Amino acid sequence: MKNLKFFFIILLAISSTLATAQTKKIDPSKTTIEWVAKKIMSEYRGTISLKQGNLVFKKTKLKGGSFVVDMNSIIPTDQQGRYIGYLKEHLKSEDFFNTGKYKTANMVFKRIADNGNGKYSVTADLTIRNITHPVQFDALISGNTATANIKVDRTQYGIIYGSGSFFENLGEKLIDDIFELNVKLKF
Repeated sequence: MKNLKFFFIILLAISSTLATAQTKKIDPSKTTIEWVAKKIMSEYRGTISLKQGNLVFKKTKLKGGSFVVDMNSIIPTDQQGRYIGYLKEHLKSEDFFNTGKYKTANMVFKRIADNGNGKYSVTADLTIRNITHPVQFDALISGNTATANIKVDRTQYGIIYGSGSFFENLGEKLIDDIFELNVKLKF
């Protein structure tokens, strides 16, 4: 009888803990993901759209998250005229994200450290072109908004076009291996 009572106490504690976990859906229509890619003497900027995502909280503390990005939504925002279409199609090509084959990219939070005041250090698995690597970044939660700046090494995902790590004598055609994602999620 003593063991049965102990079992029910443990079960009640687990149920209470699980009941406080809350999954909040991200609103893709109010979310922005801006990307920045740099060359030797210039940079390119654009956006990409979140397809779906959620954040998991226990009480008010961030405990998890997962996201799916629509890779076909990638668009440059700093180009004019025909260059918009050219760059957009080049980014979708096999040289970069190969969106005909890999329509989405995914991120799943793996570890989260609470730094206080809504600030978190996050380690997540990022999957691009069906290749997964961990990324680390800081996130800030304020009200119903989460923000982060994520630096991604594109060469880890097989995107080597214009990379000085793989090709020599590229001159002004050299593209930095690191691109940035400035993320603002609304939930």
